[in-house]
Amino acid sequence: MGYKEQYAFWLEDSYFDAQTKNELQAIKDDEKEIEDRFYKELAFGTGGLRGVIGAGTNRMNIYTVRKATQGLANYIKKQGGEEKGVAIAYDSRRMSPEFADEAALCLAANGIKAYVFESLRPTPELSFALRTLHCISGIVITASHNPPEYNGYKCYWEDGAQVAAPRDQEIITEVNNVTDYHDVKTMEKADAVKAGLYQVIGQEIDDQYMAELKKQIIHPEIIAEAADDMKIVYSPFNGTGNLPVRRILDEIGFKNVYVVPEQEMPDPDFTTLAYPNPEDPKAFTLALELAKERNADIVLATDPDADRLGIYALDTKSGEYIPFTGNMSGMLIAEYILRERTASGKMPENPALVTTIVTTNMAKAITDDYNVKCIEVLTGFKYIGEQIKLFEQTGSNNYVFGLEESYGCLAGTHARDKDAIVAVMCLCEMAAWCKKNGKTVWDQMIALYEKYGYFKESQYSITMKGIDGAKEIEELMNKLRSNPPKNFGELKVKEFRDYTTGRTLNLESGEEGETGLPNSNVLYFDLTNDSWCCARPSGTEPKIKFYMGVKGSSLEDAEAKLQKLTEDLKAYL
Repeated sequence: MGYKEQYAFWLEDSYFDAQTKNELQAIKDDEKEIEDRFYKELAFGTGGLRGVIGAGTNRMNIYTVRKATQGLANYIKKQGGEEKGVAIAYDSRRMSPEFADEAALCLAANGIKAYVFESLRPTPELSFALRTLHCISGIVITASHNPPEYNGYKCYWEDGAQVAAPRDQEIITEVNNVTDYHDVKTMEKADAVKAGLYQVIGQEIDDQYMAELKKQIIHPEIIAEAADDMKIVYSPFNGTGNLPVRRILDEIGFKNVYVVPEQEMPDPDFTTLAYPNPEDPKAFTLALELAKERNADIVLATDPDADRLGIYALDTKSGEYIPFTGNMSGMLIAEYILRERTASGKMPENPALVTTIVTTNMAKAITDDYNVKCIEVLTGFKYIGEQIKLFEQTGSNNYVFGLEESYGCLAGTHARDKDAIVAVMCLCEMAAWCKKNGKTVWDQMIALYEKYGYFKESQYSITMKGIDGAKEIEELMNKLRSNPPKNFGELKVKEFRDYTTGRTLNLESGEEGETGLPNSNVLYFDLTNDSWCCARPSGTEPKIKFYMGVKGSSLEDAEAKLQKLTEDLKAYL
């Protein structure tokens, strides 16, 4: 069925409600808009759904959510897991509670019990909840840091991680096999509750989650010593982090926590945020104003579903607040955990830190220093979660910490996804240690650079929207794959890794090898002079992303090297 036929079907069929038909009727003279809404199905990828909210097959709406859930329900039943149930959480975005209920009622109509949070909760708490309740699967309704017009649907499996291979492809197949909306089941909420197939969860899970987070505290006495003097400014970016972040900081003893009032309460329009992303410096404008008023030591912000943390820290020498990348904050937390667990005898046997192929190479320098195994996985925190499961199954290692460059990390194994709530707690303990030792968090970052090298990373993205954009991204990846560059400016390519084929090529010796990781549409260029570059299409946005890293002898040297590499990459493209 072409996009015009799909549009007519949605307008005419009795399955779709009057509100949907009115929305579609309003665009009857806009051919381009009709095409964009109906030229394809909103793709259920390895992470689930994400798209603009609205009527149409290529939009997030109750019908596409139901259809995806029917596919998931079919898969759960084939696995014999319907008795275990599914946990569901949602964030502060438009239609999030409605989409959560639609998913729950589709599951219920398929005889699968849904455990639905009473109100918005962080994504990592969903991961914790489904493990605590021994569910077969979990769903979280969120579009993370996307603009306000977006929403999404992420799917988890019983280990608490986002669904990984080969299960992800098997679920995608089941979702794609649901081709007729009339085959999608649903039921009335009152009937689902009465049948025991819809259960509200909340406080009891919150309490258990908080108790698990506190197990990651290494030195409560240091927090107690610094708590009176340390000042923290925090913004939940109008999302799910407000209550849990404030609760955990209060319960472990921090007394001076100031929340940005304009960004405290849930706001689906993100009125003061053009882009609710802790990677965006503009998103910190109000938080930094409050920090200067309060003379705060650190400034923290979590994205709307509270799985990623961004920070600024005061440099007392300049009086300025310095932004930290996800690599920088991740290294501060990681180094503190490895150092203090080692010193206090709390490091488990065969410890391992898990990171991704596009995360800073400083991770390897730090793990080598503390005799901790460093394991690299593909981009995506589900691969870090997968390693935790592997460690438990084989007994090969004990997970200590995991991080990715995009501001996500996890201390502990209570969840199997990145967790900004535990990251806030760990970072604040590390900041308290700095305070006790008469230094700032920025001073500590410089100390790490001096000890391990001035590692610096950045990202360059090209946005290519629509049907043509998808083709252009594919063509660019094919160009890089079929004729890989031998150098970027003065930096030579030592090794080329194509994760699609799983093959590596040493350009100096001509020797071929294997990546040892699952197949993925990612290309990696290991360069001379401790530099690297990696290309991959975004899984959630119409972009191709290039990740880059260098190692310098000073902040200025690293910045110059990174700028040069970026310019050389652009020149090649």
